[in-house]
Amino acid sequence: MSDAPFMARALELARELKGRTSPNPSVGAVLVRDGRVVGEGRYEGRGTPHAEAAAIAAAGEAARGATLYVTLEPCSHHGSTPPCADAAIAAGIAEVHFSHLDPDERVSGQGARRLEAAGIRTVAGEGEAEARAINEAYLHLRATGRPFVVAKFAASLDGKIAATSGDSRWVSGPETLAWSRELRTRIDAIAVGVNTVLIDDPQLTARPGDRPVARQPLRVVLDSRGRTPADAKALACGTPALVATTEASSGSWRRDVEAAGAAVAVLASDAEGRVSLPALLDRLGADGVMTLLIEGGGVLLGSLFDEGLVNKVHAVIAPMIIGGATAPAAVAGRGAERMAGALRLRDVTVEHLGADLLVTGYLEKQS
Repeated sequence: MSDAPFMARALELARELKGRTSPNPSVGAVLVRDGRVVGEGRYEGRGTPHAEAAAIAAAGEAARGATLYVTLEPCSHHGSTPPCADAAIAAGIAEVHFSHLDPDERVSGQGARRLEAAGIRTVAGEGEAEARAINEAYLHLRATGRPFVVAKFAASLDGKIAATSGDSRWVSGPETLAWSRELRTRIDAIAVGVNTVLIDDPQLTARPGDRPVARQPLRVVLDSRGRTPADAKALACGTPALVATTEASSGSWRRDVEAAGAAVAVLASDAEGRVSLPALLDRLGADGVMTLLIEGGGVLLGSLFDEGLVNKVHAVIAPMIIGGATAPAAVAGRGAERMAGALRLRDVTVEHLGADLLVTGYLEKQS
């Protein structure tokens, strides 16, 4: 039998928990002996066995002489669990196939070398593209020290996110709302600008099926001058919240926000006096935030696009026309002066969410 189905199964196991194992990667593992799967495992999150260890435990004595298929290089360091490379050696595994090296400086080839030194054959590269896509946020954080930024917005066919009065409920349909709430279960932080808080007063919580889940994203409000009300829903709900501001906000307002249960980060300001977006990303990255979902508004999204800080886009297009010269657009900012400077997406996919269209893609690197 081809090796492909076994790695495909390992990738499926990893994909099931994509975005839910932060700050660590999502990993799946399958053990095969005599052409038959004898053990499977996936990493469930901090404090749980790694995928390889789970698969070895499931296989028991059948692991000896088996081949391990795993979506990431087995680790070689002691963390909350022992090294997976050592576990594979102790179990008597004969061969290890992994999708790609782990960029963690504590591993980064050392796991593979440890296996080879023990006489275990290693094969790298199977399912690499899909494995990297599953852990795109983890890999980005390791490479840059900043979270993987996902811009999400819902707009009409003519690019508006609200009517001329500012009314924005609802541009998209119920299927999009359900998708959006599920998406929030797979990200580490969700950010909005203060204008969104003042207009919509969103909760910014993960509520698939309208039921809050245990793992909630950090809610981030960018408020340069200190206008967020202390009773804003984004600061309540008993889940972590962070308000990013500048020295332009008052000390009394900061104390009120902290009294409401949110943390306050006083960051550098940009040339326009707004919170420096690179400074915010550096702060979140240092805190271990892997994925940052930006949900608006247009000013914040425009600034992120202008500064080249967006990695991925989820654009929901609703089949309606709003019109109006003063109706807010999905993305503001400076924008492109000429069409040649327009930002373009690659690896684009399109799917239906009820009557809405979801367009997903990655920002092409600018030359």
